[in-house]
Amino acid sequence: MEQQNNNSVPSAADTPSSYAETIESPLSLLELSDATQPSVRVPLQRNIALVEGSAPQLSQETLDLLRDRLRTVALLLCGGFAVFLAWDLLSPARYLSSHSQLTLWFHAAVTVVLAVLAQRMCTRCDFVLKHLRLTEFLVFGTPALFFLLLNYDQLVQSAELQDGHSHIPNISGVWLLLIFTYAVFIPNHWQRAAIVLSLMGLAPMVVLSIVYFTSPAFSELSHLAPFRGVFVQQFLSTLLMVVVGTVGVRTIGNLRQEAFAAKQLGQYRLRQMLGSGGMGEVYLAEHNMMKRPCAIKIIRPEKTRDPKVLARFEREVQATAKLSHWNSIDIYDYGRTSDGTFYYVMEFLPGHNIGEMVDTYGSLPAGRVVYLMKQVCEALSEAHSHGLVHRDIKPANIFCAYRGGQFDVAKLLDFGLAKPTKEVDDVELTQEGAITGSPLYMSPEQATGSNEVDERSDIYSLGAVMYLMATGHPPFDYQQPIKVLIAHASEAPIAPREWNPSVPIELEEIILRCLEKQPEDRFQSVEELRDQLDAVPQAEPWSSHQASEWWNCNGCPKRKKLAAELVEMAAG
Repeated sequence: MEQQNNNSVPSAADTPSSYAETIESPLSLLELSDATQPSVRVPLQRNIALVEGSAPQLSQETLDLLRDRLRTVALLLCGGFAVFLAWDLLSPARYLSSHSQLTLWFHAAVTVVLAVLAQRMCTRCDFVLKHLRLTEFLVFGTPALFFLLLNYDQLVQSAELQDGHSHIPNISGVWLLLIFTYAVFIPNHWQRAAIVLSLMGLAPMVVLSIVYFTSPAFSELSHLAPFRGVFVQQFLSTLLMVVVGTVGVRTIGNLRQEAFAAKQLGQYRLRQMLGSGGMGEVYLAEHNMMKRPCAIKIIRPEKTRDPKVLARFEREVQATAKLSHWNSIDIYDYGRTSDGTFYYVMEFLPGHNIGEMVDTYGSLPAGRVVYLMKQVCEALSEAHSHGLVHRDIKPANIFCAYRGGQFDVAKLLDFGLAKPTKEVDDVELTQEGAITGSPLYMSPEQATGSNEVDERSDIYSLGAVMYLMATGHPPFDYQQPIKVLIAHASEAPIAPREWNPSVPIELEEIILRCLEKQPEDRFQSVEELRDQLDAVPQAEPWSSHQASEWWNCNGCPKRKKLAAELVEMAAG
């Protein structure tokens, strides 16, 4: 799907100097509404104000990440506990010599709890932060309680069995594993992680202290050098792991914030790339507050070194935003970031562009050609009345969309805002600053670089697109762009009926008249073209009912799935 999509960002003067700074202290709705109050400190440079819940620590995406990580940890720990439980049950002699009955039952209980938590995290239910934090406490807390009991038994039984000559076991190993697991898997503030990891690190010291005061046999070992050495060793190893884990959490958190900022433009959250062109990329995005899916076109500063080009884009966005016709693409917002990135936000269109439809399904029935092109004429009529000449009408810029509960809603995109390019030898090459338009569908006056480009140039391009729709071929299908340009200026196209005899002769005459070399020989307005299309006799006129049936039978499943996900995303 090729759609122009842009995010609106406030002007460069308002852009924050650092996305990370904005994310660290997001503005809530209340703060935004009370921005005039002196108690609210809002730096003037922050023109991209994030709403509550848009920071990495609070966003729904982060909650989903936390849920996935908790599920993974619960499954891993449950599997590990289950393996060792089976080992203990199959080795009764080992079990009787190293564990108490309470430890065994606690081991089994922890395994069951972890299994239940993992199953709970696998459901499709939504979880709020407090529920996830409770799950986090249980996932790590129940193993921690078991390790405390296990360590106690290990120390007491080691001291009693060896009669004061024991080699004191190293009990810090399981805690190092728990600390490492928490630091790696759980997204967190480093301050909170430091508290949790410190508690885990203190646990073996607490066990040693409890055993010292409750076990006479163990307390007798306190004056021995091995005891002091083991104590110091375990203290230093856990301290080191706590420090390393805390630093690791902070490093990962900073990377996550940078990634979040890179995917955040103003009030819009970038979800996935839909495509890219010579001037920038197109993303599927979502408005943070309204949860409305939209399409964002991002034009990178390195794509154009001339500030006048971006200024022209901005003017044309403003002009296009004034268009209100149902068949014109809606532009919601636009702006620039501090680094010069220009972007604008447009409605997202689930459906196919004309090029995709022809490539996938072949030529269109005459009734459908008329049905769609009449809508395009309506959109162009409003644009021309505002003095806007499209200049880049091509199959990729005419969308056959599903909007407002209706199928086959034609949407006209990209009023000269961007000229996507592919490879240098691609016949659909568009070069900014040279010849404006797409070679396969541009008018002769565009092909020759004439400055006399008016509404009749758009009519020629409409004829070229109709030619493709009716025949499955562009008017001039050379591989070299220069040959295509020469053909537009000097060659007559093959009659459409030679490609497709089912094309009505009246439609063929309309297409060929649109493709006249001299502008004065074409239709002089899109209203005149629309009226002629309306008069084309059709054996099977196309209707919204037929469009609905076609989409239900032939609509791209991937796009339908994406549209369904967007609806679900907006509803959620």
